[in-house]
Amino acid sequence: MIDHLREKGLGVDPVCRVLELSPSTYFARKKRPKPARRLRDEQLMPLIESVHAESGCTYGARRTTRALKRKGADIARCTVERLMAELNLEGVIRGQRRRTTICEPSAPRPPNLVDRDFTASRPDELWVADMTYVRTWSGWAYVAFVLDVYSRMIVGWQVANHMRTELPLDALEMALWRRRIKAGSGLIHHSDRGSQYVSIRYTDRPAGIGASASVGSVADSYDNAMAEALNGTFKAELIEMQGPWRDVDQVERAIFQWVTWYNEERLHSALDYVPPAEYDRDWWRQQEATPQSA
Repeated sequence: MIDHLREKGLGVDPVCRVLELSPSTYFARKKRPKPARRLRDEQLMPLIESVHAESGCTYGARRTTRALKRKGADIARCTVERLMAELNLEGVIRGQRRRTTICEPSAPRPPNLVDRDFTASRPDELWVADMTYVRTWSGWAYVAFVLDVYSRMIVGWQVANHMRTELPLDALEMALWRRRIKAGSGLIHHSDRGSQYVSIRYTDRPAGIGASASVGSVADSYDNAMAEALNGTFKAELIEMQGPWRDVDQVERAIFQWVTWYNEERLHSALDYVPPAEYDRDWWRQQEATPQSA
């Protein structure tokens, strides 16, 4: 936590005073060598990722352990389970959809400010965020979207071969940069209660600009209905229409083209068949044409 706050420009001494921790203790821990168990974990994690990828991301802990032993690695199944959880890796589950967000019961949970009312009176009043997945020949690709509720415009997106916190965080950073969101904007950011979205690293970002976090339930399509609807549109209009997909890079290039078309040209029924970007621009033109009260 101290290292994370130092990256934000805060000094060690004031942070340690708040945490009631001696600065000398902090620096002593920084100089202390890593435990042997952690060093071994760092050696095993790339092997586990490699075996999992080679299986097409289908192997769970049991098969991954067997595959590692066939490669000569002496590793216990409980160790594989622990490290796969840390790496956010899981095997395929027959008859069930792949999960992209996993509930974190111990994490602080922001209130649900939306309560299934996905309406907004202006751009950048309410954003919804979610993640989905794409099967490729080389493994799974994971996609994170941030959608503006007012205009239905995709304001941020990102693709990766993992579903760690960096993925939705990068999508959020894109949205904040593209929309030039500043402190005091009144933005509400809504997502489900997945571990990526309630992590400290993720929640610190909107909080830093005064945005209000809103969280629904994990795997409840009603609590994040608009984001789920975007995922469905994305799958139907791009992934299923143009697949199969070779790798993450191919998916990323296709998504860039699709998002551009979706925002600038696709006629949206909820907007009276106007493209999201045009609907957004019309609102800003109206604001410029409306005389401001003194």
